[in-house]
Amino acid sequence: MYPNPSSARSIFCSERLDLNFDRLAMSSSSQTTQSAITDYFPGTAETYGIGYTFLGLFNTDENSVYRKTNLYYPFSCKEDWEIASWLLCSGLSMGKIDTFLSLEMIKGLPLSFRSAKELRGRAEMLPSGPRWMSQIIHTSHPTKSPIILYWHDPLECISSILNHPFFHNQLDFTPRKVYSTAKKLCRVYMEWMTGDNAWNMQSVLPQGATLLGTILSSDKTNISTLTGNRVVHPLLIGLANICMNTQLKSSSNSFVLTALLPVPKFLHKNKRMHGVLADRLAHHCLDTVLKLLKEATLHGMMLSDPQFGDSFRHEPRMASTTLAQLSVVHAQADPSDLQAFFHEAQKFRLNGVSEPFWRDWVLADPSRFFTPETLHVFHKEFWDHDAKWLIFAVGESEIDFRFSVLHPVTGFRHFAEGILKLKQHSIIACSADAAPRRVLIAVHALMDFRYLVQSPSIDDNDLVRISAALNEFHEYKDAIIDARVRRGKGNKVIDNWYIPKLELMQSVVPSIRNSGVTAQWSADVTEHAHITEIKDPARSSNNNNYELQICRHLDRLDKCLRFELATTLLNEQQNIKTSDDIPVEFLSTIQHGRLCQITNYFAITQISLLKPIGSIPLPLRSFVVGRVAFHLAYDPSIRNITVDDVAIKFGLPDLRPALSDFLHHEASLGRNHTHAIGGPRRAGPNATLPFENVQVWFKLRLQDTDFHDAHNIRPAQTLNCAPPSEPWTFGHYDSIIINTEAEHSWPTSGLKGHTVAQIRLIFRPLGKTGTQWAWRDRFLTYVHHFNIVGAREPTTQMHILKRAKRLNRTCMRDVIPISQLRAPVNLVPWFGATADNRLTAYNCLEHASELWRNRFWDKSTYFALSM
Repeated sequence: MYPNPSSARSIFCSERLDLNFDRLAMSSSSQTTQSAITDYFPGTAETYGIGYTFLGLFNTDENSVYRKTNLYYPFSCKEDWEIASWLLCSGLSMGKIDTFLSLEMIKGLPLSFRSAKELRGRAEMLPSGPRWMSQIIHTSHPTKSPIILYWHDPLECISSILNHPFFHNQLDFTPRKVYSTAKKLCRVYMEWMTGDNAWNMQSVLPQGATLLGTILSSDKTNISTLTGNRVVHPLLIGLANICMNTQLKSSSNSFVLTALLPVPKFLHKNKRMHGVLADRLAHHCLDTVLKLLKEATLHGMMLSDPQFGDSFRHEPRMASTTLAQLSVVHAQADPSDLQAFFHEAQKFRLNGVSEPFWRDWVLADPSRFFTPETLHVFHKEFWDHDAKWLIFAVGESEIDFRFSVLHPVTGFRHFAEGILKLKQHSIIACSADAAPRRVLIAVHALMDFRYLVQSPSIDDNDLVRISAALNEFHEYKDAIIDARVRRGKGNKVIDNWYIPKLELMQSVVPSIRNSGVTAQWSADVTEHAHITEIKDPARSSNNNNYELQICRHLDRLDKCLRFELATTLLNEQQNIKTSDDIPVEFLSTIQHGRLCQITNYFAITQISLLKPIGSIPLPLRSFVVGRVAFHLAYDPSIRNITVDDVAIKFGLPDLRPALSDFLHHEASLGRNHTHAIGGPRRAGPNATLPFENVQVWFKLRLQDTDFHDAHNIRPAQTLNCAPPSEPWTFGHYDSIIINTEAEHSWPTSGLKGHTVAQIRLIFRPLGKTGTQWAWRDRFLTYVHHFNIVGAREPTTQMHILKRAKRLNRTCMRDVIPISQLRAPVNLVPWFGATADNRLTAYNCLEHASELWRNRFWDKSTYFALSM
């Protein structure tokens, strides 16, 4: 039997709910630090006998008897199935499939199907997952077309997630309280199971019951443009119990489409009532879809596992309060009298829904299940408000120019035309000195707030910092009104703080305490699911009856994926000749959904080290130092060049003496010595070296791990180090953080024991042919050092850098091993009140006398540079 999970549990579903018709919610995970102390809720998640498994369900299918002799039935063989699977998952229309099958070459293949209709007929015979259902919804108000609800049983969807092999060892069933030290003075909040809500909900469940956090994510999405403007309203379901790192990956397919909520066009003469009718219909449909979940919450069941702008928080709107207000509204007006009922509901700021879908859902309270969401709250608030304040403060043309001349970074979007229609987090550095000081303080306080709340692990001390950042914004926000940069349509000045997203920020700290970190509720993954679950199937339709064709397409696709996974697992069982559990390691080789693989240079290095000597070329181009992996192309950009010639090509007049000083330090202090940068130049311009030729690389791939989780590998970053050429007339050189003290490590030490420099040359010394010497495997870099000028600048809270110089006023440049490089760093010119119009994206770092070290470049760098 496959171990995922193979035991039955007493499940209480949907004790955790996240649903928003205008926003999306999702779950994620972070790992507990090794030094943390954890109190687990006793007597939870007990198992009761043997449950069913993924392969168990596969083998109970009505056609399983035929698969004893032909694993790929109803297809003739593996090759037949592979062609069928490709056609079914390709998105091709039936006409195009028929055209493909009519090709003479294809006709010669021994396929078990000869038409698209026959192919789809065989697909219908594959083992099925949750089955689609439909129901006509009757309303008291007419619509242009009949209202049809398509949905899956949500319990079947949850069950399919629980026993899917991909989520093996990725499910968390035990509420816990995590503390940073043994004294338990500082609480740590991570995913949902570490919050107060999960603990409190578990305390009212029977002994041994398992708590499942159900996430409902809903948002309308367009499926057609210029052809009728068709809109679909998908309802996705997921589990908050899935580990955050898995949940956050789009490729994990951790959310399942459970319903297509109808989006009808009502014919009510009062257009304002159309929204009320749509809200009522949505709640009615949710009542229908979620009925079994509510019953599971109440009784349990057996499943197989695996005021706006204020500086204070207003009283939460509890379920009891809303239901009491609705009782008053019901007493004053009949719900069938739509306009009268809506008029009375507006007195309590209610939307006119007479029976909210959550009214009879045990433990489901809007004040708990509506959590702050990163994408639509924090990021959208930045662009809708913060960015526009600074655009108006600095001036549209000025801030566009500043963004257009920023140093391009490989892998990051460069806004050559400015940012008026885009967003970028270099905006604080770009606005310095051009925007009023107090306005900049207010905006950078909100920026700090946004970054801090996105941490995957937050303790009580972090919550204090989060609250302080928000309080700082409210202390300085009046400057935004005074500067007349808060504007609306037509650039009309706004003199109030009616911004709902700012009000919601007051609920972030309480939400973290109750439900865990906000990062797990980001809508990034569920937004991406709209493409795979709605838009792609819609493109495969004939532009009629979208909802029905989407359901049929997804049903076929689900059958194909399940069949492919099951046959892959069964083939593996046959290969290892055992009927026992399939090894867990095999799970890493199973493709689940649409994967976007990150090249893992840590793993590549480990594999290279295990290979026999002589089986791979030396020296190794991939190597690891601490939490950083390095990769150089096997073929250098310049295979062989003299030291003097490369000094001329790259404009490095002191390369030879720098190399001589480096070799002297190596000889006197040892090869494992961590080199500092600076000090007087000892060697002369004609210093003798034990080599005369070098190999040169123009690029280096550097990969590090996440600040909070050393096991989470981030995408590799390309560092450029190319000599002058068009359009880079001064050369293309990126900046880097360098380790200069062995007792400090990146990123846990922050900048302590580290410095910032610009890479000017990446090379490897070449000894004479046939000569054995100690330097044949050493990669070096020549860097130009930056000095950090004093403490953080108080307005931007960022450091200012200047190019370091020696006492003789020459630039401070030195040679160090590549192994001392740690992480890319983003530098932004200090533009002053008005930017120099001679600056370009290709010369800004060379011409600027002072630079900002931008700590808002990305989340991982932010936390390290904020220490």
